Amino acid sequence: QVHLVESGGGLVQPGGSLRLSCAASGSGFSINAMGWYRQAPGNQRDLVASITSDGSTNYADSVKGRFTISRDNTKNTVYLQMNSLQPEDTAVYYCNADLYFSVFVPHSTYWGQGTQVTVSS
Repeated sequence: QVHLVESGGGLVQPGGSLRLSCAASGSGFSINAMGWYRQAPGNQRDLVASITSDGSTNYADSVKGRFTISRDNTKNTVYLQMNSLQPEDTAVYYCNADLYFSVFVPHSTYWGQGTQVTVSS
């Protein structure tokens, strides 16, 4: 069974920084890609950043230059370093993983439970 365990959310003042972590536990898989999505009240869940197995990254325009996604393949862990946080970054942040189990199941999507990020003075 696969689980995504997130950590690192919290309350921060505008201009501050936070780092989110997400570890994928379980066995029998390899990771195609991992990413972070966020959802503010009343809004849809949107992609923030993603990273593939070869290290290619993708960012939402609103976070480019402020957020950095990285991964530790030895720990099946993805990180999101968030700098220059603004109130509009306030949301629940969800970890996402696209996993490879076999040629018959090349893509399987998993979600973390979500972690709250609040940017407020």
